[in-house]
Amino acid sequence: MPASPDKPLSATHPLLYNRRPMGKANKKAKAPSATIAQNRKARHEYHLEEHFEAGLVLEGWEVKSLRAGKGNLTEAYVLLKNGEAFLFGARFEPLNTASTHVNPDPTRTRKLLLHRRELGRVFGGVQKDGFTCVPVSLYWKKGFAKCDIALAKGKQKFDKRATEKERDWNRQKQRILRQR
Repeated sequence: MPASPDKPLSATHPLLYNRRPMGKANKKAKAPSATIAQNRKARHEYHLEEHFEAGLVLEGWEVKSLRAGKGNLTEAYVLLKNGEAFLFGARFEPLNTASTHVNPDPTRTRKLLLHRRELGRVFGGVQKDGFTCVPVSLYWKKGFAKCDIALAKGKQKFDKRATEKERDWNRQKQRILRQR
């Protein structure tokens, strides 16, 4: 029976081709986590409205430290000036194996790479609508380090308490459902 164009040869002849196709990765192999760092404080302090994915301009030692998971966004913020976006306060700890001729600065200002239209929306949100631009997470995407930034409005104290009450209630609900 010849193979049809819409079916692979292994589907028509299972005994002849009873092995893993070449070029495919083993699905059971453990892949590293794509998320490098999260800014949980931002989710607690702000209502996150609109998210943008920004690339980062990094040096070699920074990429190596991010691959080792040494990135931190807790004190980070985004500053917009001269039509560009910059990431301030993000801490990338240098590795002990860093080169001796490179002088690493863990809290260096890093440029964020956004499309012009996205930059316009961020600038408009910050200047006209009173939003704040905060970094939410760092992650890998197709081998590139990306930063998820969001336009956010600050939460009031009662908003934070309401969020906490809702979280506690959801936990309690899960416990009750598990007991049944």
